[in-house]
Amino acid sequence: MPGARNETCAGKSGGERADANKFAPGNGTDLLTGVNTFDRHLLREWLQILGLVLLATCGLLLVQVMYDDFRSLREGGARGLELWKYFLVTMPSFFTVVLPMALLVSLMFTLGKLHRANELTAMRAAGVGFGRLMAPVWIAGLGACALSWWLNATVVPWSVEQSRALKEVLEFRRQAETLSPDRIGAVNSVAFDNPGARRMWFFNSFSQHTKRGYGVSVSQLDARRRETTRLLAAQAWFDAARRGWVFKDGRELSFAAETGELVGSVPFTEQFEEKFREDPQLMMLIGRRPIDLSFHELARLIDYFEVEHNPKGVPYAVRYFSLIADTLGSLIVIAISIPFSVTGVRVNPAVGVAKSIGLFFLYYVLANIAASLATKQIVDPAVAAWIPNVGMAGLATWFFARLR
Repeated sequence: MPGARNETCAGKSGGERADANKFAPGNGTDLLTGVNTFDRHLLREWLQILGLVLLATCGLLLVQVMYDDFRSLREGGARGLELWKYFLVTMPSFFTVVLPMALLVSLMFTLGKLHRANELTAMRAAGVGFGRLMAPVWIAGLGACALSWWLNATVVPWSVEQSRALKEVLEFRRQAETLSPDRIGAVNSVAFDNPGARRMWFFNSFSQHTKRGYGVSVSQLDARRRETTRLLAAQAWFDAARRGWVFKDGRELSFAAETGELVGSVPFTEQFEEKFREDPQLMMLIGRRPIDLSFHELARLIDYFEVEHNPKGVPYAVRYFSLIADTLGSLIVIAISIPFSVTGVRVNPAVGVAKSIGLFFLYYVLANIAASLATKQIVDPAVAAWIPNVGMAGLATWFFARLR
């Protein structure tokens, strides 16, 4: 009967509204009093996928590290626990890179799945806005930002420095079988300028194993950068206990600053220079790739190159400020994922994963363009570091504008 059908339809509609009301805020289930049923449902679905993506991505990175370093580690004599120690120490340095990608892929997959099942549509029909629906996601994003900052400031620098130290120890062990101590871990033609102290250093070679330089020349300059004295030595090393440099088997030359004429030459067997405080570790950092350095090492190089006003410090500055800017990457990822996932045709959630790959490619292009602009000194390194994030934030704003 028509009346019965209407009552039945009305009963179903009432039941659907009652089911939707279970997820809606109010009646002791709003954000102030705790999470509601939909919050738990959303977090459960999302965190399961996030955990799987993190495991899969970290597993792939572990395979890559093993592929790149396993042979050199074995040749260095690494066995059993040493190998696993190296891999475990190395993995934390990749986590801040993996986290934004895992957030994007997992969130787009989860929201796409809910959108396809009309769950988001039902919630909006019940009067719940996207701001309240996505509140748990935003809170989790803030937690991810705090985690990224803590990792970049503490765990990742430790991981980068320790993994490099372990690899160097194994490499030194391998070289010790065929090379003399002064050639183990040797870096040839090391130059270092200390404009603050008006000193210029040069080593024919510096052994990272013995921590000594060989074939050493140190020039002391005056205010007009003219040479006044020069120390020549067969060996030199930094004495941490006495806080100065020791020079062995050498000669001290004196020059007339105006003419550059040699006016004195005094040989010595061993000479200690208390005023020489240059750090050999800083000398060895120069020339390394920015991506291979930790957050603290980048800061040291930036300070050094700023004193020199040397453009070689630009790549290090871009990398340093990029690590800071990437702290907000989780929130930008969430801002892109929400409108990107819940609009358009309800297709397979895997399509969202494919879209996320395209977004990361776009971020990579923006990052390379920004780095190029900074290298050419068109923009400041701090500005260049923020360009990819600002670009993706603008994209997220445009998506949200379309969503409304």
